[in-house]
Amino acid sequence: MTNPRRNPGHFSRRQFIKTSAVAAGALLLPPLAWAETNAVAPAGTVKRTAVDQVTLGRTGIKLSRLGFGTGSGNGAVQIADGKDAFVSLVHYAYDQGVTYFDTSEHYQTFNWIAAATKGLPREKLFIQSKVDGQPADVLAAIDSHRKTLNTDYMDSLLVHCMMDGQWTDQWKRVMDAFDVARERKWIRAKGVSCHTLPALQASAASDWPEVHLVRVNPQGSYIDSEEDGWEQSGNDVVPVIRQIKTMHAKGRGVIGMKICGNGTFTNPADREKSIRFAMARREIDAVVIGFKNRPEIDEAIERINRALAET
Repeated sequence: MTNPRRNPGHFSRRQFIKTSAVAAGALLLPPLAWAETNAVAPAGTVKRTAVDQVTLGRTGIKLSRLGFGTGSGNGAVQIADGKDAFVSLVHYAYDQGVTYFDTSEHYQTFNWIAAATKGLPREKLFIQSKVDGQPADVLAAIDSHRKTLNTDYMDSLLVHCMMDGQWTDQWKRVMDAFDVARERKWIRAKGVSCHTLPALQASAASDWPEVHLVRVNPQGSYIDSEEDGWEQSGNDVVPVIRQIKTMHAKGRGVIGMKICGNGTFTNPADREKSIRFAMARREIDAVVIGFKNRPEIDEAIERINRALAET
C-alpha cells in the first residue's frame, strides 16, 4: 500500500469515544427497528466512518467497521518487523479507533495477540479467531485459544477455510462443540470462513452460522469460485454477492476480507475501487484488512471515510 498523507478529518481516539457514545443510543431501538437501522440513511444526515462501532448482523455485538487482519501471509508479513513493532502497530490501530482484531491459531502472530492487546480495555475489543482442522478435543482447542489470547471469551470464533460443499455435514462434531462453547460463554458468536463457492453456498443455506467471513472484491481476486480455493484473479463476484445478500437477509453478520486482493492490489486505484465497492454494499457489516505499518492503516481509514462520505 502507498503512504498517503494523513486525512485532516481523521478521528482522534477522544473523538472516536464520543461518536461511539452517541451511536450506543441505537441499542435502545426495539428489535423490529433492526432493518431500519441497516437501511441507507438520507444523504448528509449521518456521517459514517471507518471506525464507527457497527452491529454484526443480529448478534448485537459491536465492532469497528474496519478490522485489523493479523494473518497477512499467515502472519509472516507482520512478524517480519518483530514483536515490539507488532504490539506498537496494534496499539496504534486502536488509538485510531480500530477495535476489531482478527486472528487464527494458524497465523504466526497468534501467540503475540495477548501481548499486543495487553492494556487495552477488553470490553471495547472485538477479537475474532479461527479453529483450523478438526481437533480430537474441540472444546480443549477452544479453551486453548482463550488461554493463548489471555481472554475469558472470543467475540467470534470461526471454523476456518471451508472448501467442501458438504462441510456442514462433515464438521458437525466441531459445530456441536462450538455450540457448547457458546453456552459456556467462551464465545459470543460462531461462524465460518470459506474458500470455495460451494462451501460459501452451504454456509449461507445452513442455519448454524451467525457470522460469515467472506472473500470479496470487484476484481475477482482470491474470491470464492466453483474451483479450488486459491484462484488468483478473474473470478466472478456476482455469485459471492448473491450469497452475501442471503446471509444478510437471514440476519447474519457479514465481514468482508481479501479487500486488497490478498495483498496483490499494489496499484492504489485497485484499492480505491475495492474499498468503494465494499462500502457501497450495506449487506457487509465490516471489512478486515491486513496491515504491516501505520501508513497502511491511515490509508485504509482515509479511503473508507471518503467512500462512505460519497455513498
